[in-house]
Amino acid sequence: MNEAGKQGFDEPRVDYIMQVAFGFWSSKVLLSAVELEVFTELAKQPGDLEALTARLGLHPRSARDFLDALVALGFLERANGKYSNSTATDYFLDKRKATYCGGVLEMANHRLYGFWNNLTTALRTGELQTESKGEDNFFATLYADPQRLKGFLRAMTSMSHTANLAIAQKFPWSNYRSAVDVGCAQGDLIVQIARANPHIRGIGFDLPQAGRIFEEYVAENGVASQVRFQAGNFFDDPLPRADVMIMGHVLHDWNLEQKKLLIRKAYEALPPGGAFIAYDAMIDDDRRQNLFGLLVSLNMLIETPGGFDYTGADCMGWLREAGFRETRVEFLGGVDSMATGIR
Repeated sequence: MNEAGKQGFDEPRVDYIMQVAFGFWSSKVLLSAVELEVFTELAKQPGDLEALTARLGLHPRSARDFLDALVALGFLERANGKYSNSTATDYFLDKRKATYCGGVLEMANHRLYGFWNNLTTALRTGELQTESKGEDNFFATLYADPQRLKGFLRAMTSMSHTANLAIAQKFPWSNYRSAVDVGCAQGDLIVQIARANPHIRGIGFDLPQAGRIFEEYVAENGVASQVRFQAGNFFDDPLPRADVMIMGHVLHDWNLEQKKLLIRKAYEALPPGGAFIAYDAMIDDDRRQNLFGLLVSLNMLIETPGGFDYTGADCMGWLREAGFRETRVEFLGGVDSMATGIR
């Protein structure tokens, strides 16, 4: 109890403790709603309890509590007995919209939710707790299963899309002619850059198994004349040369030595005046405000052999160590920030 609590001005309360302790209840309600396509169905047409029970295939015992829990959480609205989406869920969780970000929630539901049950083990051992447990390379295991890989790359797109749009629109692309997205996944970052900046020629660089998925996504977005795929391993192979080198949600996957190696390789592949961009859900420099960034770092403990999230100050230090002469950090919106280094 703090001093104010002892004096009676700020009595200790248990509600926040309970809210956090049972936070997995709320999380699973949302993740199940995404799995059941509640928000996609309601985007077609609002409905009352009876209609939605039938449309969603819910059991009558649970339907009312489930839908009203989504109302209480702010994900649904209810007026005159009819349920409808909130503004946010209509925009972000309707599968038919280009703004759908539920892919990463689908992955959280099917993969991460169960693995996080082993957080205590991970905290004691420092070992990852996913399907790659016992393997040296998480990505080798993930990329070996084509169906799982496709779902993972789609999830990366949904998690990164807001940041990708911000980089495509806010970075001074008029000063550059080419860009490489290192660890490109499905390719949304380089696609958004190309769409917003027709003069840019881009490369998506990733393991060979991602090539077909990347090329399909590029073609769907109409930028095949600007963007191509190059297969490679960014630890073993030289990085393609370009004016701008980008690593989005990449550095947090690796240990400190590997992070610094990737930054050095980017520096070496850039011309004088070239730019390196790294973005992640960076932790605030004081390490007490950005809870999501801290939880992402714990998720890297669950998911990877050595990965961790980091602060903007950490990243600028690594950039200067690699030789970049100018560094800065900017908030991108959502949960992400980017560090930029100019060679």
